[in-house]
Amino acid sequence: MNATTPHAAFPYDPQAEARWVPEPDKRPGRTAFQRDRARVLHSAALRRLAGTTQVVAPMRSDFPRTRLTHSLECAQVGRELGAALGCDPDLVETGCLAHDIGHPPFGHTGEEALDQAAQACGGFEGNAQSLRILTRLEPKRFAPLDEEPVRLAPWPGRSVGLNLSRAALDAATKYPWARGEHPTDPGSTKYGVYGDDLPVFRWLRTGAPDGRKCFEATVMDWSDDVAYSTHDVEDGLQAGHIDPAALRSAEERAELFKIAERYAPDASAEEFSQALDGLQAQEWWPRGYDGTARARAGLKDLTSQLIGRFCLAAEQATRARYGPGRLSRYAAELVVPRGVRLECAVLKAVAVRYVMQRDEQAQLRSRQRIVIAELAEVLLRDAPYGLDPVFAALYEEAEDDRAALRSVIDQIATLTDASALALHARLVGGVA
Repeated sequence: MNATTPHAAFPYDPQAEARWVPEPDKRPGRTAFQRDRARVLHSAALRRLAGTTQVVAPMRSDFPRTRLTHSLECAQVGRELGAALGCDPDLVETGCLAHDIGHPPFGHTGEEALDQAAQACGGFEGNAQSLRILTRLEPKRFAPLDEEPVRLAPWPGRSVGLNLSRAALDAATKYPWARGEHPTDPGSTKYGVYGDDLPVFRWLRTGAPDGRKCFEATVMDWSDDVAYSTHDVEDGLQAGHIDPAALRSAEERAELFKIAERYAPDASAEEFSQALDGLQAQEWWPRGYDGTARARAGLKDLTSQLIGRFCLAAEQATRARYGPGRLSRYAAELVVPRGVRLECAVLKAVAVRYVMQRDEQAQLRSRQRIVIAELAEVLLRDAPYGLDPVFAALYEEAEDDRAALRSVIDQIATLTDASALALHARLVGGVA
């Protein structure tokens, strides 16, 4: 089977399996999407996520969840949910594994700081950086020098990243639009492509409705929400930051529901209250946590029950709308019942209030912003000194100041939390 032959069991055509730069299949028998999954799994960019903050910074707890463990958990959820709905499971898993691959050191704090540092070259967004890594920065394949320049511009002779299939890149694209082009909210800070990556973005979106995610990306997106909302609460309970009893306090609930509005702005406090009540009424909902083996098993059961609850609800609602056939690409959109979405929003709010908003976390985030800002300043001032060879070459090849700054931002975005601190200590000095 070659890379352009659809898998017999799944409805994907040659256009979905096409690659930016055509390649021969080294080993017959593998599907295009199995190759995609293997490329992401073996990439340095994915391994880097082991040292990148999810909620608690690596090395600050005994068993922290990192961006890598989150991505693996998201991939497991997405693979099973996608397969149940008729997607190619390798394709959905690839999208899930790759969806956070562009997130920088220090989690969302690092993302915000890099966005400030990158204003002169169009800003920074972790999802747009993911596309940039997958299609340009992760060295795996290069475009031929004699390739037609119109199709590959400005790529001839340059890296095309992992050279994933069109469908795999689309499945990893959570926000299929450029900055300022959100289909319903032009002021949104979420977008999926930088201006200088538009050629490959337009290629991967060939035949796609404007602004609409492919079905596999909607499965990935919900799997992402499910994975981090449930696991972040599990971690918060195990670390002693979340007291289940506090969630019955009227004052605490009022503060919690203000945070939940970020994730469901059209919901009322009464709806959030009903969602939380519904969760607390379940026999598997924790009444406390004392660190014993039985309590730890209870937390694992909590996570399992929540994932099953959220995924089964989406599967049943999607089937009710679209019927029993195989669903893929643009034939459907994942349907998630409102009640389940609100339960997920409340869980996200619980993690934010009791884990991310702790005083020590606020102080840590302030130091991390300084590290990113100072790294950007000194690296840009002294470039190409201080840049890794890959990014030093990009800096020296830059056609203008915007491209030069982008190469510096790319360098910082590839760092882990520890390597960002180490580079800061070497170039700037002091202790962050």
